[in-house]
Amino acid sequence: MRLKTMFLVSLAIVALALATTMTSRAEKPLVISGAAAAEPHDDADHAGESADAHGTDDHADESADAHSDNGHADERADAHGDDDHAGESADAHGDDDHAGESADAHGDDDHSDEGGSDIVKLTGEVAQEAGIVLEQAELDALGESLSLPAEVRFDADRMANVSPRVSGVIDRIFAGEGDTVEYGDRLALISSRDLATLKAQWVTAETRESLAAQALERAEGLWSKKITSEATVQAARAEHEAAKAESEAAETELHAVGIDHAALEKIATAEDGNNANAYLTAPLSGTVIRRAVTLGGTVTAGDSSAEALFTIVDDSVLWVDIAVYKQDISRVRIGAPVALKSDDGDIITQSTVAFVLPVIDEVSRTATARVIVDNRDKALTPGQFVIADLSVGNAREVLRVPQSAVQLVEGRSSVFVPVDGGFAPRPVMIGTTAGGYVEIRTGLEEGDLFVSDGAFTLKAQLEKDAFGDGHGH
Repeated sequence: MRLKTMFLVSLAIVALALATTMTSRAEKPLVISGAAAAEPHDDADHAGESADAHGTDDHADESADAHSDNGHADERADAHGDDDHAGESADAHGDDDHAGESADAHGDDDHSDEGGSDIVKLTGEVAQEAGIVLEQAELDALGESLSLPAEVRFDADRMANVSPRVSGVIDRIFAGEGDTVEYGDRLALISSRDLATLKAQWVTAETRESLAAQALERAEGLWSKKITSEATVQAARAEHEAAKAESEAAETELHAVGIDHAALEKIATAEDGNNANAYLTAPLSGTVIRRAVTLGGTVTAGDSSAEALFTIVDDSVLWVDIAVYKQDISRVRIGAPVALKSDDGDIITQSTVAFVLPVIDEVSRTATARVIVDNRDKALTPGQFVIADLSVGNAREVLRVPQSAVQLVEGRSSVFVPVDGGFAPRPVMIGTTAGGYVEIRTGLEEGDLFVSDGAFTLKAQLEKDAFGDGHGH
């Protein structure tokens, strides 16, 4: 009985202690240590939450066990977005810390100074090999834009039809269609009986002249000694003059068929049969675009109806004839900038109006404005049709650059400028576009250096570098 009484008393003491503990916990707020302490929790809300979530005193003990101060603070920070979580948000969603990264990676503040990572690093030699050309920004006239159809043609001064000068048979062919030849290169060998005859006549005339000269010299010597008469001397002089005229005529005929003085000296010593050889040579450097001759074929000199044996063109310079409508003729001026574009609108090349022909075609009712184009890069092909974008009308002086110098970089119109170690894009504001040039309103000053040719190459390299770094420029 005594033991039972002592057991009951012990239970009462334990119950009283538990009640006291629960009361003190209800009155005393929960203190969170560590990072979560930056934002204290509302007591009433938390008490309610604890009551809803945990229900009993025993569970409260479990909660206290399971959610120790520091660990629970971290869990609450993650769950309820307090100060620490706000810091994480800034990291994840582009607040202060990420904004700094953004400026570095995407060219904000640093880009305005042409620094940071938006630089194409190229040495001077590499840039030159890549075709990068620098120019100074200058003020120049820029008018309105007028787009007209145009056709690319060969320069008539750089085109040659090669025909035979002597009749004969084609013995050898040295060049074919598509071959590039230099001035004086052999195209074909003609075996010509006519040429052999002309050379023989010249040799005979030369021999006769030489003998006549000797006879005249002897007659004059005898006459000076009063051994012969003056009539004999006069006859010898006449004979010499006739032989000389005959020789000169034979030489002229040889020159007419392409035999020069150097070749004349070799006629007398030529091997058998060689005096019948006539070579067709290239009258200019260029490309053979047509050949109308075969081995063993017979050719006739002086036949105007016969087709040329070879056609050679030099397409390093071309003509582009623009069809100018009657109402626009007065607006087109010599020297006006012209951009030649493809059907897709891409600029192929740029030049200026060389002259306007003062004749209007009776059928098309258009005049021709001719543009002379340097075509060493083979950008144009004769027979090709293009769109000519002319600068016309009343031009005004603006700061202008070639249209190809302006590239879209990160959504902004930009020109590339030289910086330490390479080239960087500089944002610009553009205005009027005409004749392959574009007005620069802001972003570039007169005298500033910029990349006038090769900007697209730099843009491509910049995008390649950005992709390699994992940044989406």
